Amino acid sequence: MDTTRKPEQNEVLIKTKAKKSLLWVSMISMFMIFMSLTSAYIVRKEKGDWLHFELPQLFYISTAIILLSSITMNWVLAAAKNNNFKNIKIASLLTLILGLAFVYCQFKAWGTLVDQRVVFAGMYSNASGSFLYVLTGLHLAHLIGGILAISIVWIKSIQEKYNSENLIGIRLCAIFWHFLDVLWIYLFLFLIIQR
Repeated sequence: MDTTRKPEQNEVLIKTKAKKSLLWVSMISMFMIFMSLTSAYIVRKEKGDWLHFELPQLFYISTAIILLSSITMNWVLAAAKNNNFKNIKIASLLTLILGLAFVYCQFKAWGTLVDQRVVFAGMYSNASGSFLYVLTGLHLAHLIGGILAISIVWIKSIQEKYNSENLIGIRLCAIFWHFLDVLWIYLFLFLIIQR
């Protein structure tokens, strides 16, 4: 333990490390779930009886949206490091809006799939469609957690609680948000290659 720090600084450092560790453990667990599902997808596809269909264009649009949201998330962190309260508010709100736009595009894409009779369950269901809904739906569930996190960052930015000395909330949110971005890119490319 660093004896040059005040006891309250050591306590903050310990809490920060614990929060980061918990986030990394949870992200690794999420990653393992998605690796298991994509492995199961490949195994099931090899059995035949696989419905081939085009991915909705909205998946491409949502991919662009989530990539853009990572840029705005970096802007939030950069603004906080420079104590630029106005830009923290603007960038966190933009990230939140882009996250909600991603959710909207996903739901509209599912509607397009249903119109093509690519459904999760029922008379017209096929394993390929079911896997698509599970993979994208599970990602969306995690993204809703990310939206809650960025909402908290935005609310706290309005209250000007973040600055160059207090970045842990933004850092954790950014790590998780970028993880969701990378996870979506992986799933999107996987679906393009494997469908």
